Amino acid sequence: MYELLKRDGLAKRGRLHTVHGIIETPVFMNVGTAAAIKGAVSADDLKTIKTQVELSNTYHLHVRPGDKVVKKLGGLHRFMSWDKPILTDSGGFQVFSLADLRKIKEEGVHFHSHIDGRKIFMGPEESMQIQSNLASTIAMAFDECPSSVADREYMTNSVARTTRWLKRCKAEMARLNALPDTINKEQMLFAINQGGIYEDIRVEHAKQIAEFDMEGYAVGGLAVGESHEEMYNILDVVVPYLPAEKPVYLMGVGTPANILEGVERGVDFFDCVYPSRNGRHGHVYTNRGKLNLFNARYELDDRPIEEGCKCPACQSYSRAYIRHLLKAKEMLGMRLCVLHNLYFYNTMMEEIRNAIDAGEFKGYKKRKLDGMAGTEGP
Repeated sequence: MYELLKRDGLAKRGRLHTVHGIIETPVFMNVGTAAAIKGAVSADDLKTIKTQVELSNTYHLHVRPGDKVVKKLGGLHRFMSWDKPILTDSGGFQVFSLADLRKIKEEGVHFHSHIDGRKIFMGPEESMQIQSNLASTIAMAFDECPSSVADREYMTNSVARTTRWLKRCKAEMARLNALPDTINKEQMLFAINQGGIYEDIRVEHAKQIAEFDMEGYAVGGLAVGESHEEMYNILDVVVPYLPAEKPVYLMGVGTPANILEGVERGVDFFDCVYPSRNGRHGHVYTNRGKLNLFNARYELDDRPIEEGCKCPACQSYSRAYIRHLLKAKEMLGMRLCVLHNLYFYNTMMEEIRNAIDAGEFKGYKKRKLDGMAGTEGP
């Protein structure tokens, strides 16, 4: 159940009650593709850095180690020793982005594994079955992820197929949740809005999926090559047609600025690989801009990444030491940067929630963006 606690303009302050605990929104989900955050980050670390939701990838866990293996081991929560909410994506994006050889039909998609080339078939029912085996808190409906530059005719047909697939996903999820051997019988299902940058297709699809009365709604197919302005425009156009009393999830987004803009337009959930990927390359976020710790200017810098930061990296280590680790290709350097970045994101979401509670989100957004305007901090 989702509680809409407060609105500050279009920004929403909510609370999603799940079988694995309460999610305070707006929230950033920390991406652990293969049931782990890249950069040697453990489930205990996630709690330390204020993670509310971990996101894992259906496609990747299906091909390795196999969702049936995960089920035999008690589901994803037991497998990775994490007792808070987990969202699994449907595998749709990976099927369409990773698989070179694929054939889309009404029943689903035939493709080859990017790991060993074996033939795989995934449709709405298969995606729901895999996610049920993983026993995540929130499952995503299986959708087609067309190119953002697909022509209007293709986009129209693709979105219609995604709507038909949603109906099948909902029916299969209801069936699976009623089975005696299902690990999580209260698994939630979110629908996904598609349509590229065609405003009318997006709006019509939003109206159609709103009628399914899902437990949440995502906006997919953005942050895939279109400009930030085009993405924000689609949110302006589409979010008002998604149920306000349900959580809205902007998939795969993004930078701190993207998140602030999304919150201002009524988005509750975000996820992105940026903080962990950038951290593994020595790029760290601060309230005064982004730092590249490989730069020579940090060789003798004995300050933490950011003064006042309570993350594990900043509590104990200097920029100079972390730079040394990165240059020496020591895994600890990557790990500390990833921990800092995820803590920065999770703390920003906490600040956003507090700002909405106080009715001052607009002022907070301006101060945050102004502070981060530089590309290199002190």
